[in-house]
Parts: sequence; C-alpha cells; structure tokens
Amino acid sequence: MGRSTFLEAANGLVSRAAQQQGSHRNTGSSLSALLSTLIPIFIVGTVAFLIFLIFRKKFTRIYAPRTYIHTLDRYEQTPKQSPGFLGFTKEFRKLADEFILGHSSFDNYLFLRLFKIMMTISFVGCIITWPVLFPVNATGGGGQSGLDILSFSNVSNHNRYYAHCLIGWVFFSFVMFMISRESLFYAYLRQAYLLSPYSTSLMSSKTVLFTDVPAEYRDEDRLRHVFQEVRYIWIGHDPSSLQDMVEDRDKAVIKLEGAEHKMIAQYVKKRNKKGDAGEWDGDGRQNNHAANIHIDPKDRPTHRTKPLIGKKVDTIDWARGELKHLVPKVAQEQAVQRGGKAEKISAVFIEFNTVRAAQSAYQQIAHQTPLKLQARDIGMKPDMVLWKNLGKSWWLVKILMFASTAVITFLCIFWTIPVAFIGVLTNVSYLTNKLPWLGFINNIPSQILGIVTGLLPVLLLSVLMTLVPIFCQLMAKTFEPTLAAVQLRTQSWYFAFEVIQVFLITTFSSGAASVATQIVQQPTQAPLLLAKNLPKASNFYISYFILFGLMTAALQLLNIVPLLFVLFLGKILDKTPRKMYNRYVSLTGIGWGSFYPKYTNLGVIALAYSCIAPLVLGFATVGFGLLFLAFRYNILFTLGTQVDTKGRAYARALQQLTVGIYVAEICMIGLFAIGASGSIVGVGPLILMIIFLLGTIIWHFQLRSAMQKHIAILPDDLLAEEYRASRLQNSDQEKGLSESEQEDVYKKQQEDSCSSGSAYQIPRTEEHPDAPPTGLVGKIKAFLFPNKFVSAAVIAKHILSPHLARRVRPYTDQEREEAYLHPAVTAEAPVIWIARDKFGLSHQEVMACKEQLGEHVEITDEGARYDDKGSLVWDQDDIREAPLWEDEPDY
Repeated sequence: MGRSTFLEAANGLVSRAAQQQGSHRNTGSSLSALLSTLIPIFIVGTVAFLIFLIFRKKFTRIYAPRTYIHTLDRYEQTPKQSPGFLGFTKEFRKLADEFILGHSSFDNYLFLRLFKIMMTISFVGCIITWPVLFPVNATGGGGQSGLDILSFSNVSNHNRYYAHCLIGWVFFSFVMFMISRESLFYAYLRQAYLLSPYSTSLMSSKTVLFTDVPAEYRDEDRLRHVFQEVRYIWIGHDPSSLQDMVEDRDKAVIKLEGAEHKMIAQYVKKRNKKGDAGEWDGDGRQNNHAANIHIDPKDRPTHRTKPLIGKKVDTIDWARGELKHLVPKVAQEQAVQRGGKAEKISAVFIEFNTVRAAQSAYQQIAHQTPLKLQARDIGMKPDMVLWKNLGKSWWLVKILMFASTAVITFLCIFWTIPVAFIGVLTNVSYLTNKLPWLGFINNIPSQILGIVTGLLPVLLLSVLMTLVPIFCQLMAKTFEPTLAAVQLRTQSWYFAFEVIQVFLITTFSSGAASVATQIVQQPTQAPLLLAKNLPKASNFYISYFILFGLMTAALQLLNIVPLLFVLFLGKILDKTPRKMYNRYVSLTGIGWGSFYPKYTNLGVIALAYSCIAPLVLGFATVGFGLLFLAFRYNILFTLGTQVDTKGRAYARALQQLTVGIYVAEICMIGLFAIGASGSIVGVGPLILMIIFLLGTIIWHFQLRSAMQKHIAILPDDLLAEEYRASRLQNSDQEKGLSESEQEDVYKKQQEDSCSSGSAYQIPRTEEHPDAPPTGLVGKIKAFLFPNKFVSAAVIAKHILSPHLARRVRPYTDQEREEAYLHPAVTAEAPVIWIARDKFGLSHQEVMACKEQLGEHVEITDEGARYDDKGSLVWDQDDIREAPLWEDEPDY
C-alpha cells in the first residue's frame, strides 16, 4: 500500500527525533527536551489534519467514498449523507459498531476494537499505577533528574520494591483478565457472525479446501463416498499454459486501449486547435460519424515487440492481431479444461449442504494415511486462493515453511547490520576524525552533507523497514494456500521482528552487537541486562507513543497517496477509461500481516514499561486514542477489505499482547534480583514476582488450551440450530425449483428477515435472549462476567447488524460451476473500452475492431468521452452502466 510506505517514512522521522532525545538518557530527560521533540511533529500533524478538514468535502471520493458509491456496499444501503466530523454524528455514535459489522467487514471491526482494548488497558493502568508509583519513584532518592525521577531508576530504597511488585500484580492481573475476557467475547462474536443468515448463505462458508489428495481420490464419486452431505466438488487442475495465454490476451487488450486513447486524444486536440467543431447528437455521437478518417502513419502509436532490440510495429494493428489469434485459442483451451481432460492436481474444493457438514468434514481425519487428504482451510472465497500452491506436496510445503522461517529468524537477529550502517551515516564527522582516509568527506558542501547525514539515513531506514513485511509476504506466498494464511503467517513473523528490532534492540543503549555478545556468553544474565537498560530507555518511548500516534493518525486521515493521485498522479497515470474506472471502484484495504504487528508491538511496549516507567501509560493512552479516531473514520468512510481472515488476525494479536506481560515481569525480576544482591530486603519482591510469572505461564497455557478450538471451529450446539434453520430455508429449493422460482423464495426470505425482529437471531440457544444489562451496575456485571451476560445468542440479537439477516441471492448454475475453478479457466475476454469523440474517430475504430475480430471480442465507446478541451471523462453517476460493470456473486 502506498499509504504504508509514506507512514514508514514518517515513522523514520519519529524514530530519529526520539533517538535524538534518547541520546541524553544518562543526564535525564527534561520537559523542555520532550517538548522540543513533540512540537515539530505536532506542527506537522496539525498541518496534515487541517488539510484533511479543507479537502474532506471537496474530495469525497478520497475521504468518504462509502457514503455515495453504493454499489461498493454489499447491502446497497450505505448512507448518502456527508460524514460528520470524524464520523461522530449522532447516528454514527449510536450505530458505528453495527454499521462496520454490517457494511464493512468482521476484520475491520476487530482491528478497530484492538485500539479500544489497548487504550482501555493503558488508561486503567494509569489509574492503578500513577497514584502509588509516582510518589514512590519521585521520592526514591536515586538522584535522577527530569522525567527520570518518575521511573524505577530513581528508587534506591529496596523496601519500595514491594510497591512495584504489588502494583504489578494488580495491573498485570487486570491485563490478563482483559485478554481472557476479550478472547471469550471474540469467540462469541465469531460464532454469531459466522452463523448469521448472511454468512451461512455464502458458498464459501460451506466449502472446504483439501490438499495432498491421493490420485485415486481425485474422483467425484470416490469423494462423495468419503464425505456426507456433499453438494458440489471442484477438482483442481494445472492450467499453467492456459494462464500464460490468458495473461498475454489481457495484456494485448490493455495495450490496445492505451494505443487507441493516445491516437484519438491526439487527433481530438489537433481538430480543436484548428477550430473544428464537431456536433454531438442525442446519443452522444457525432452526427455523420465522420467515416473514413485518415490518420497519418507517423501519428499512429508504435512500440517494439522486445525492449530495444525488438521489431517496431504499429501498436493497434499488432494488438488486434494478437487478440485475433489468442481469443479463440484461449476459448478452445478453456473448453478442454472444463471437459476434465486437463491434468488433475492434488487439491479439491468441496461444498457441503450446510455449515455443520462443512465443519464436520474440516475436523475429521479423511484418510488412513497421515498428511493425506488434509483439510487445509474453510470459508475461503475464490479470489483468496493462491492457485499455484495447491498442487505442492506436504513435504515441499514443510521444507519451504522451515526455510522461510529460518530466513526470517536470521533477519530478526541480524537486521541490526544494515541499520547500523545507516546509523554510521549520521556520524560522518566522528568517522572522519577516527579514519583520516575518509577526510575527503569534509570537502563535500555543507548542504549536501546535511542531506547525507540527516535526510538520507531516515529515507534509507524507512525503505528498509517497509521492505520487511513485503519480504515476509513474498516468503509466505511460496507455500501458503490462501491470502488469509499469508497474512497470518506474515503477522507472526513480522511481530517477532518488531519486538526484537523495534523494541528490544532499541532498548539496549550499549548497542546491539555488544548486548548479543554478552547474552551468548552469559545467557543467564539476559534478564539482568534487559532490566538495567529498560528504565533508561523509557524516555524514548514516552515521545515515541505520542509521536507515532499523532503522525500516523494525521497521515491516515490525510490519505496522502489517493490525494496525490487525484491532484496530480491520476492525470498522468490514468489514461484510459478502464484505469479511471478501476481506481474509482476500488477501496483500499488494510494489510493485516503488516499493520497488526506494528500496533500490537506498541501495546507490548506499554505493558513492558507499565510498572518501570508508568508515565509511558499516559502517552500510550493518548497515542492509542488518536489511532482509534483516525482508523475509526477511515473504516467507516474510506476503507474496504482486501483479505478476509475471519477475525483470526485479531485473535492472534490478543495472544501476542501477552509478550508485553512476560517482558515486564522478567525485567522486574531482573531489577529485583539486582536489589536482592545487595540487600536481603529485595528478596521478597523477587520471590513474589517469580511466583506471579509462574502463575502467568499457567494462565496463558490454560487460556490457549481453552480457546484454541473456539477460535478455529464452531460449536456443535449452535451448528445444530444452523442445520435446522438451513433445512427449513432450503426446503423449497430442494424440490427442484427453477432459478426464477428460487429468486422469488429468496425475496420472500429477505422480506421476512426485515419484518421480523428476531429473524437474524441465529445462532440461538434460547428463544428470546435477554439484552445486555444496562445502567452502571449492569454494565459492570456484564464487563466482569461476560460468560454469564454475553453469549452468541445475545450478540446475534442485540449487537449484530440487522443487515446480516439478509441472505445472499441464490447462485446461478453457471456461478456455482465456475466458483472454485482456476480463474484462467473461467476468464472471459475483457471488454475493450475506448472513449468517444465528437469527430467520429472512436466510432470508426470500434467498427474496424469488430470487423477484424468478429464476435469474439466486445468493444465499445460508450460511457466515456473526450470533452471540448480534449480531456478524458467518464460517467460516474451510475457505475452499473459502465461497460466493465459485472454483477459478481458474493461467494
């Protein structure tokens, strides 16, 4: 994502500013030093926010596309009104969660909820720690100055360690309760969402992907004998040669459209300069169609078939020739693939009649031989499948996974080498003093040297940090079967990188190399080493939270990359109606694998410093609050969903937050051990914290054990209810109704869903679940006892959006047949779309193309035109009328 790249650059500025402040750790951090770091970033953030306020209503496609591009919403009921300030109008304050769940996605809702959870933890942490630890630290007599007097480093009396220990017990217990509570809430919410009528009516919710299928089981009858309640089976094929032809065909279409645009636009501008005035008729075409327009060969677009050395050809004639050859050839090969004559691969997709049947098949051992006929995924939509990985054997997948993990591990440990090189650039003057042969650097002009030592390191660091998640995704795409699995794998890898490189290595003021050497030589000293360095580094993160939160929030709202495309880049890059249409209808999504780790790592840092430097919690509260506001606005009004993980990324982030608890406890144990070495008084807090660490391990093990299946599969009691409802709703379709009759049944079901207040109360374990308790006491009870006052039935009835009561429209026979076929097998020849001109050249080109290609390819000049200034415009009022619009099914 372009926006992520820009944010990485901003984060590089943040880190550099904070590091400049952190260089004064030994002398303490003053309030003036903190303000000198915050003020410049605050000014930049304020300017970005003001630009957002100015442009917000002017560029609604950038800042509020979900309010008017109704076809992007699966329910076609997105509100048309302009959004209020940050989305906090009365309506959205009341219905924000419901709106996101119903109109955005489950993943988007949970991502936003993560900021609420971390903000709540940080705020409650301030309430717990500040009243006790601030006085204890401030009067600790450690001789610190500035903000360091509020940290653990200012405590010299070992008796005061008991305060830190007991407050740690209280706060960490609260954090563990929050993680447990949220894990339980997620499980209930997941059950309610995935068993809502909308979700259960999706084909993907009842489809399971099996890999490593033995050759004898790549047969539909054999598979139906193994599995029960099978509705449809897609056996995977290897259309590699066909895929190459499809790609060449589509490239020829893009090449032809670009060449036609270049020629027609140039012709229109010439005619306009001559003062020629073509006339549009009522149909938007020049009256006489200006037949037989002659274009000088030197004005026709050309290109070389190979870069530099290829033959120079007329682009339009070449593209038409390619299409004339490829289109029928692709169609012929697709017919062969559909006929089952292609080579089968070891992967099958099986759709079952109900979600219960699909879940049962997903959990069962399907084959007597281990690792054969494995259920790899459930609920994946066709566009989320990585087809090239489906045919890979289990042992090759294991090798690739092991090798990739080894490479990422190496990356996590040794990434300090390129970062250290970049750090060298910031201290060029020091190098020239120590290494005289580098003296020529002093002769470089000061302006250029300032860029090399100031801006260049930041840009290089930003590029390096941006490349890490991209590299992780590329590695994961070599063996994972779906894009969701790629994002989850990237999340695990990138989180480890963030914790090690962004948190731990930064914490070690003595330098990464020396710390690593000491740990290797004396592994048992790792807690002590970390404990000594952690309090000293707290001032860095005090700034880091507010800077990261402010800059990221401002840049998220500003939406800088789409804004640049509207103002400048789009006019340069979007030269055809197709490009303008695709950019207009596409909503940017969040890359879970790269976004979650960055913000989860912030939560880890806040927890690690909570009892050592509690001031960090205050800045963490503000930072998470700003991030929540920014992402809340974008999720409500601008963001879509590119990859659906069914909330699994959120569940993983909750587990990753426990790393912050472990780091905090280990560091406190190290600090108490240092105190215990000089005084018997320090032994008490040390023993208590060790006991609490053991308790944390037991809690974490029990939580993972209890929730492991609940975050992966659905419970049988709710599936039984879904099965009963599905049989009732599908009874008419099982009688062999036609597609039109099924459509009537579907409309009747939708009307019943809208008129019945409990129609979407699936799953339900009781007929009329009570609403969550209200009032202060009731909310406290619901918060403390979620398993008693919150359930899947309660969430389905009182929290889920009513829109989730709507079932998707029935699938046609063709849609079902093509659902999980390789895209190359089903891809039709793209419509060639050029813009209409008032002189008739576009009409002439359309006729010429139809004459040469026949009926194999559709070409049109409707829906886009060149205005009187020769600029390309297209009709955005109703994108359903655009030639490229397709009413694609929601799988």
